[in-house]
Amino acid sequence: MTHGNRRLDMVLILGAVALTLLPWYRIEGGFYGFGWLAGFPLSSEAAPNLVQVAMHGRLWLAVAVLLLLVAGAARGMADPMRRGAVLAWVGALGVLFLSLQGLAIGFTGWTWTISEALFGPLSDGQPSTGAGAVLSAVCFVLLFAFGLAERGVMKGDAFVVSAISLLVFLVAVFVFYPIGSMFIGAVQDFDGSFNPDNFIRNMQDPGIWSLGCLTGGARCGVAWRTLWLAIMTGLGSTLLGLAFALVATRTRFPYKKGLRLLTILPIITPPFVIGLALTLLFGRAGVITQGLSDLFGIEPGRWLYGLTGIWIAQVLSFTPIAFLVLIGVVEGVSPSMEEASQTLRADRWRTFWRVSLPLMKPGLANAFLIGFIESMADFGNPLVLGGSHGVLSTEIFFAVVGSQNDPSRAAVLATVLLCFTLSAFLAQRFWLSGKSFATVTGKGDSGAHIALPRGLSIGVHAVVIPWGLFTLVIYGMILVGGFVKTWGLDNSLTLDHYAKAFSISFDNGIAWTGVAWNSFWTTMEIALISAPLTAAVGLLTAYIIVRQKFAGKNAFEFALMMSFAIPGTVIGVSYIMAFNLPPLEMTGSALILIACFVFRNMPVGVRGGIAAMSQLDKSLDEASLTLRANSFRTIRKVILPLLRPAITAALVYSFVRAITSISAVIFLVSAEYNMATSYIVGLVENGEYGVAIAYSSMLIVVMITVITGFQLLVGERRLRRENRVAGVTPSASSHQEKTA
Repeated sequence: MTHGNRRLDMVLILGAVALTLLPWYRIEGGFYGFGWLAGFPLSSEAAPNLVQVAMHGRLWLAVAVLLLLVAGAARGMADPMRRGAVLAWVGALGVLFLSLQGLAIGFTGWTWTISEALFGPLSDGQPSTGAGAVLSAVCFVLLFAFGLAERGVMKGDAFVVSAISLLVFLVAVFVFYPIGSMFIGAVQDFDGSFNPDNFIRNMQDPGIWSLGCLTGGARCGVAWRTLWLAIMTGLGSTLLGLAFALVATRTRFPYKKGLRLLTILPIITPPFVIGLALTLLFGRAGVITQGLSDLFGIEPGRWLYGLTGIWIAQVLSFTPIAFLVLIGVVEGVSPSMEEASQTLRADRWRTFWRVSLPLMKPGLANAFLIGFIESMADFGNPLVLGGSHGVLSTEIFFAVVGSQNDPSRAAVLATVLLCFTLSAFLAQRFWLSGKSFATVTGKGDSGAHIALPRGLSIGVHAVVIPWGLFTLVIYGMILVGGFVKTWGLDNSLTLDHYAKAFSISFDNGIAWTGVAWNSFWTTMEIALISAPLTAAVGLLTAYIIVRQKFAGKNAFEFALMMSFAIPGTVIGVSYIMAFNLPPLEMTGSALILIACFVFRNMPVGVRGGIAAMSQLDKSLDEASLTLRANSFRTIRKVILPLLRPAITAALVYSFVRAITSISAVIFLVSAEYNMATSYIVGLVENGEYGVAIAYSSMLIVVMITVITGFQLLVGERRLRRENRVAGVTPSASSHQEKTA
């Protein structure tokens, strides 16, 4: 029996299990509650596919059984090309059938009038898909991939073809389907008929496209305000992230560990908390504002409320993302190339400008792109500090949940945002096209990075140290806020806020009596599940994009970034519209939160993985494959150990965003699964600022602990034989001192 046959047999067995041993439809009490076992296999709710066909009159489900039987018969074919063709057609038809029947048949029967006209009325409908249907869909996708591999696609590498097929399937389900559902709803009337009038009216709204600020009139439209803010945030966060990365890797700064922790702090804080801290410092009644007024008679102003305040908060929030992307890229620049430049009598400044910096281009481009997209998708900072200067994300939020209740306007604003994001994406690809940045080739590469030019070293220190002190002041305000009774009114110290949020009783065992515990444990559970899934999917996607060539590769890469480009408000609303009814009903469950986090945050792992993998020469893969290792073993044994900075970045970012995200989560939480950020927003709305700050402070401590655990678990990438940080040979030390 060949290895390919074993793979196919496993998929066929899983398909048989899906059709005979698992409930085909969604279990209202939850699959993992196992309450459905009491009625299995005869009850309509818990019945598998075969019983649904034989006993409950859902004859259309027999198509899935027939297709699986055809795949089983194809297994015995001797001609691999014919077998591959049959398997590919079976897989494609299976996915198409499951999708169409799920969309066409709802709770009460046909959902499409054309279906009823063609096939007649149905006596009964069907609930949402369950475990059996989902597993069947995955099996059909794998059958399609195995069929293509049998026919020589991607050189017959079944792992690569399967990975691409599964990723395309998942992106279609969790990105395109929700967004498509929202846009379809935007051009429909209340009765479901087509009516694009509202969409056209909103697209022509001067409030979106006005250029009055350039002609001496009113302020610019929301589209241009958002674009300008995103460009400035992308530039600011990238330059600051590069400065932090250079100080952390190329200088003798004595507090590097503290610096790394400091760059992490803004990203692990709910954004509205940073906005609130900035308000307490620079608002009209802020500490610094009042101090300047008392000392110098400067009248308090409202400069913080607008694009300036949003920009400061966004740069504070997104610089750590740029740092996490750039740290691995800066470390990956080969010292031998810098030494070669100096051997040719180039000074340190010329070496940095002509050798080191160009090799960092992938990281710089990716850091800017992430900062640009994050700024456009940001919701919390503009909500707190925007005042009357709305941006696209807040305008979408108010168009959906405000008094406007205008889904057409939300769809138009989302379309504008996607156009800006696509432009940035294409510009980045044009800048990097036709260039190679490989510096890790598998050959010996000893030596130490050269010291930074003196002027540049002074410059990055002059930027990093004040920014670090400013960050400390911000977090000092957050820390103090949890221990005072009422900010600005009664500043006496108290522990009441922490006691109310996190009290514990030991009367009859441990009882979590604090008001925040339920949402806290739910948040930790969902974040710890979604983080490794996000990292795995993101880095696998990066490997496929960088290392493989296939039709539609550019469209595939952009489709992955699209989920990151759309504001969280739109993601949340689109998920509600798509997953509140058959065929996929997930609202109110933990699954919809996990899916949202994985496909919302995956692009960061993709961009970080692409930036790091661009520095790994393809000869590493080729050498492994030459030694008869398959693609999966090559990834596990060769690529992943060299991607440790990217793995850490993906784990850290996805874990943190699962905890601190608010714009999408606020639409998706339920009474059973309430996340920390939505609970904190509720506290703020009720005026319980002290408890909200106490809860946020506790989240910061927990996230620091978990991030440290991720760092220790993944480790650091080792590119050379000796540890140049911990110890250097005497000759090397003397050479460095002379060079410095």
